[in-house]
Amino acid sequence: MSASNNEPGSSDSMSPAELISGIAENSRKASRILASAPSSQKNDFLLRFADLLVKETDGLLSENAKDVSDAEEKGLSTALVDRLRLNPSRISSLADGLREVAELPDPVGKISAKWDRPNRLSVEKKRIPLGVIGIIYESRPGVTADAAGLCVKSGNSVILRGGSETIRSNLAISRLMADSLSQSGLSPYTAQVVPVADREVITEMLKLEEKIDLIIPRGGEGLIRFVAENSRIPVLKHYKGVCHVYVDEHADLRMAEEICRNAKVQRPGVCNSMETMLVHSSVARDFLPAAIKRLEGEGVSIKGCENTRELLPGVAPATEEDWYEEYLDLVLNVRVVSTIDEAIDHIQTYGSMHTDAIVTEDTESSEKFVKEVDSSAVMVNTSTRFNDGFQLGLGAEIGISTSKLHAFGPMGLEELTTSKFVVRGDGQVRN
Repeated sequence: MSASNNEPGSSDSMSPAELISGIAENSRKASRILASAPSSQKNDFLLRFADLLVKETDGLLSENAKDVSDAEEKGLSTALVDRLRLNPSRISSLADGLREVAELPDPVGKISAKWDRPNRLSVEKKRIPLGVIGIIYESRPGVTADAAGLCVKSGNSVILRGGSETIRSNLAISRLMADSLSQSGLSPYTAQVVPVADREVITEMLKLEEKIDLIIPRGGEGLIRFVAENSRIPVLKHYKGVCHVYVDEHADLRMAEEICRNAKVQRPGVCNSMETMLVHSSVARDFLPAAIKRLEGEGVSIKGCENTRELLPGVAPATEEDWYEEYLDLVLNVRVVSTIDEAIDHIQTYGSMHTDAIVTEDTESSEKFVKEVDSSAVMVNTSTRFNDGFQLGLGAEIGISTSKLHAFGPMGLEELTTSKFVVRGDGQVRN
C-alpha cells in the first residue's frame, strides 16, 4: 500500500476527520523512527527520489498537463497557471535541489553549545527534529518534492496538503516519494500527501495538536488567515510577498534598470517578485522613462503616484489599496520619493516583511537601508528574486517565513529543527 495514496478509493468511505487522523497517526509513528535514522539513510532517500523524478519526467508532465488544462478551463490567472505548471527544466531543478540537500550537513544531533557547571554537571544543547510538520499549500507542485526532502533530511515526518488545482501532480510525485522511502528502508508514511481535495480536511487537520507539531501554510492571504485563525497547532506563517526595489539617488541607473526588470519580469507569479518600485526624485527624470518603457514592452501594466504621472502622463493612477497589493502578475506600482527615509517609511507601512532591495553606490545609504528595513531578506544591488532557499545555498526551502518565531526568511534544514538540553552527571542531587 502506498502511504501517500492511502490506496485509491480507500478514503471514499472515510470522513475527513477519520482520514486525516489516520494519516497523522501514521506520520507520528514514522517520525519516531526517522528521528534516529542515520544521515546516510536519509541521503539515500533524497538521491533515489531525485533520480526517480528525472526518470519519470514524462509521467509527471502527463499528470501535470491535466491539472494545467483544468486550471485554464476554470479561468485561473496566467500567473497562477504558471505556478502550477511543471516542465523538464523545473523537474530537473527539483532533483538538483534534493541532491544539494543531500550534500548539506545534517543538523540533527548537532551540539550547538556545551559547558560544565561548578558541581561537575555537563550541559549540552543539541538540535533535534520538530516532529510532525503539516504543510498546507496552493498551486506549486514543486513544494511537494522540496518540502518532503527538507523534512526528511531534518528528521521530521511531513503531511502535505496541496490545493485541488494540483491534486494529480501531487499524487504523481507522492508515488515516487513513497517508493523512494521504501527503497531506502524508511517508512512510506514518513512523507504523505493528503489524497483528497476536500477543504474540510484542512479544518480537521488543524485540530490535531496531539499528533502534529507545526503547521506551515503557503498560499494566498485568505488561506493563511484561515489557518492562523482556526489552528490549535502552532502556525509558522509564510505571508504574502509585497516586495520593493528602491532606486536610490546614488544608484547606477543601468544596474537599477536591470535589477528592476529581473525582479518584476523574470517570474512575476512568485512571492519574491517586485510589486512596487520606489525611485528617488533626483534620478526619477533620468531613470523612469526608459525603465518604464522597457517594462511596458515586456507586458507590465504600470500604476503610479502623482509625481510618476507628472513625468509619464499615460501611467494609470495608483490607489491607496494598490500599495498593499501582491499582484503576482505583470502589474507594478511606481512611487517617486524625496528621501531614503521616505522610501523606508513606505516599505514599513505597506510591505509584508518579505524581501526588499536597494540599488545604490553609497555605503552609508545601503547600511541605513539594511539596518532599518525590517524584512526577512534585505538585498543590496541585487534582485529580490534571490530570496530563495536554493539560490541562497540552502538546497531548497520549505518556504519563506514572514514570522519571527521561530524562523525568519527562507526555511532550510536548520530552521526545521529545535534544540533540547542534555545534562550528564555522576550522581549529583540538588540541595
